[in-house]
Amino acid sequence: MSKLLKVVLVGLPGSGKTTFGRQLAKELGFPFLDLDQLIEERYQLQISEIFSLHGEGKFREWETAVLQETLNQDRAFILASGGGTPCFNDNMDLINTHGVSVYLEVPLGSISSRLQTSKVQQRPLFQGLDQGEITLKLKSLLVSREYFYNQSKIKLSGEDFSAELLLTELISRLKS
Repeated sequence: MSKLLKVVLVGLPGSGKTTFGRQLAKELGFPFLDLDQLIEERYQLQISEIFSLHGEGKFREWETAVLQETLNQDRAFILASGGGTPCFNDNMDLINTHGVSVYLEVPLGSISSRLQTSKVQQRPLFQGLDQGEITLKLKSLLVSREYFYNQSKIKLSGEDFSAELLLTELISRLKS
């Protein structure tokens, strides 16, 4: 199997993995994949339905199975992972073995604002929370997940990322 570029974006919910992933995929001419969307297609349930009907444990089991299948594909792609994906079932090791992980480290205040304006009800971990509770939840998630995110091969910090910046990083990584 040839060495195909598989870029996996990781970071907190609302960090821009999907938005940036689409931009990067377009720039590279690669397919864009969203892990949550792949899970929903496979199991014919919305993520929120999986959480409410089967619980987070079952969701994480299914998430790992779909992640493994996706990473084993013989094609290049850009994948937006779920915010918790790297933190369960040795998924970060799996991602780093089969792809190039990129941590989108965005300030908590920016993420909190994004989640306020986005469809929070589609995010099971934030359903029913007010803005203050969302910010507290984000802080808690960062404390528990940052260890895994920091294992990424590339880290982009700030509020705005450009595909060009990441492309420069990827090219230097691939050359070394």
